[in-house]
Amino acid sequence: MSVLQDRFGRAFPYLRLSVIEACNFHCSYCLPDGFHARAGRPMPLTREEIARLLRGFASVGLRKLRLTGGEPSLRRDLPEIIASAAAVGSIDSIALTTNGTLLDRRVARWRQAGLTNLNISVDALERERFHAITGHDRLDEILRGIELAQGLGFKAIKLNAVLLKGLNDDLLPQWFDYLRERDVTVRFIELMRTGDNLAYFERHHLRAETLEANLQATGWQLLQRAPDAGPAREYAHPDFAGRIGVIAPYSNDFCAGCNRLRVTHTGDLRLCLFGNVGIPLRPWLQDDADCDRLAAALQAQLGLKAIGHRLHEGETGLVPNLSTIGG
Repeated sequence: MSVLQDRFGRAFPYLRLSVIEACNFHCSYCLPDGFHARAGRPMPLTREEIARLLRGFASVGLRKLRLTGGEPSLRRDLPEIIASAAAVGSIDSIALTTNGTLLDRRVARWRQAGLTNLNISVDALERERFHAITGHDRLDEILRGIELAQGLGFKAIKLNAVLLKGLNDDLLPQWFDYLRERDVTVRFIELMRTGDNLAYFERHHLRAETLEANLQATGWQLLQRAPDAGPAREYAHPDFAGRIGVIAPYSNDFCAGCNRLRVTHTGDLRLCLFGNVGIPLRPWLQDDADCDRLAAALQAQLGLKAIGHRLHEGETGLVPNLSTIGG
């Protein structure tokens, strides 16, 4: 089997696939005014197109898949999408990133369909703060859904919290309490600038190094990064069952270990979260016979991937907000 590689020697076994643009939250850092459908917008990829896309990626080394949005649980056929991914034998990790509002009703079905890993966005463990950040007073039901998921045998359950100065950066002690007895990982994500959040970014951006210094001062130890791991730097502490991950897109080495590609809900390949080009793959998703052409197109496009993003220079690429590509 051929494996996707770029001209810098990086391999790409990991795909983040957005299955829907719509979201039912209006988080202050992403969609503060909520999601508004645009007239005449292209429809999301169908299940058949997604199945062909995954088979094409699998033929060039896909092993890890993450389904994102928007909010992917808003797709009624999400269990069927998960099952079609599970049917591709070479994909050994099928993950979902969700806001968790439908966990208690649907997570068992997702697990049965073949979901192996689960990420839930939880930006604060304090109800009022969670409401202020996300626009929804639903923290209690989300936490109940997480507890339910913990009994379903997932390989890993991770909670994502965007690190926001003045909004949740003082809540680390609550997370410590939560992790003391729970075998989950909480990942703090440094706020990234996008096309439409400059004022918010300048007000609430906090460098991840500040958090990491706090962790190290309280006895948390940085773990060695696995060769196929994602971008998080993970910390462990002997007194805690859970772990803490830190995703620091503004760190100097963030792009060095890049191993993932992205496809939007309409089938555009993005070589980088903050890239300036989207390559339409949909023409090669209309017939099973086009699998080889899709694989060849992917291989050719990797030659255009840059060594890293240009966020430090204020370039945010095609991303107006993270709901358009799933982060």
